[in-house]
Amino acid sequence: MTSLTDLHRQLEIMRPLLLRFALLQLRNKTTAEDAVQETLLAILEKPDSFAGQSSFRTYVTGILKYKIIDHLRAQKRETPLTVNDGDSEAELIDHLFTADGHTVSPPAAWGEPESVLQQKDFFRILQLCLENLPEKTAQVFMMREWLELDAEDICKELGVSASNLWVILYRARLRLRECLDIHWFVHRQPGK
Repeated sequence: MTSLTDLHRQLEIMRPLLLRFALLQLRNKTTAEDAVQETLLAILEKPDSFAGQSSFRTYVTGILKYKIIDHLRAQKRETPLTVNDGDSEAELIDHLFTADGHTVSPPAAWGEPESVLQQKDFFRILQLCLENLPEKTAQVFMMREWLELDAEDICKELGVSASNLWVILYRARLRLRECLDIHWFVHRQPGK
């Protein structure tokens, strides 16, 4: 990054794409917004963390990928805060943070985001194909192929059997292949 202004500009341009991707997986606008905001904040808090080993877009999308995984896992383990009669909501929230404003339980390390985005147009077509899949089929495919969750974890998260999971993935791959054949590969052949 050359300057903080350039960083802000690039992130603002990428924001709609990030939001669409988060919506595809999370299927909740508020949760998707949260994941994107957390991603942007992580980048803005440490603008020098980008090492240039991949494209900036790949780096940002990689961070979003981990934020989405965190949200999916949190849905299973989080319980809403309840305020006892004697406590105020502010007191309850104060117990979650240290005196210097940091969280009591720090977040897990992200690791290095993988290079997944190579071509802007291909990703756009793939995203359109995913949006045309049935909701559960798209979610299962994204959890397995993009978020790289184990089959066992997906079955637990969605309450499906292992055999049902493999049938859903098979159908998703067939429909995506057909969609990509029509909208991407056919248009890329010479003379078309």
